[in-house]
Amino acid sequence: MGVKWLDEPEDHDYDAAADYLSMLAEPAVVAATVTALKAAKPVQRKAKDILRAARLALLPENNAHVRADLAKISDGKRLSPILLVRGRYDGNVPMQVADGYHRVCASYLTDENTPIPCRLVSWQA
Repeated sequence: MGVKWLDEPEDHDYDAAADYLSMLAEPAVVAATVTALKAAKPVQRKAKDILRAARLALLPENNAHVRADLAKISDGKRLSPILLVRGRYDGNVPMQVADGYHRVCASYLTDENTPIPCRLVSWQA
């Protein structure tokens, strides 16, 4: 069964992204970056490429959040798009999965080549 996606991220996804990004950047940078995520056009990226660019390990099926998303996929429910902030190729800084790491992993476990709708922006100063 293929993964189904919502057209737009949910409001709480942006809040979760801001919470995570606040550990990496100052409040003004976080606010500007989240505003950019909200305005970003959707793009699609493969699960395997998201994990590689972010340098993140695949979470296992028995992870509670991954298991919950796999159940949603099995039930035909739609998942929320992923929120991404570009890394810096010239500074060896990986991309950040601002929100949706467990959804990326569930998608990967379903099919690593699954196209995932994302909002992808650079850090905003």
